Amino acid sequence: MGDYKKLKVWRKSHELTLAIYKATAKFPPEERYGLKSQLRRAASSVPANLAEGCGRRTDRELDRYVRISLGSATELEYHILLARDIGCFTTEVHDHLAVITLEVQEMLVGLRQSLKPTHPARAHSPSA
Repeated sequence: MGDYKKLKVWRKSHELTLAIYKATAKFPPEERYGLKSQLRRAASSVPANLAEGCGRRTDRELDRYVRISLGSATELEYHILLARDIGCFTTEVHDHLAVITLEVQEMLVGLRQSLKPTHPARAHSPSA
């Protein structure tokens, strides 16, 4: 795959990571190693795994890392909801981050679909 920075989904997930860092900057001190850390870890995991997958140079390996990124994006979706529900995020901040997270998830699914072969593998039976 090559240069991960050329992927639209990498750029969008990097943008999301920056937004998460900004949104968590003023979290209460007791969340320093809790939810704040979890949000940042899950967010940064998305573009980091895309970068690693691109570095593997095969579609099969990239697909594996895209799946990992999708898992991290789903984890992030939950942590954003939790942050709202315990009062660390306003509804406005939650809604903004949730929209970007959903966009990233949809882009990851699209990337996975683009990595699939255009024709199903043909089953071949051994000759008798």
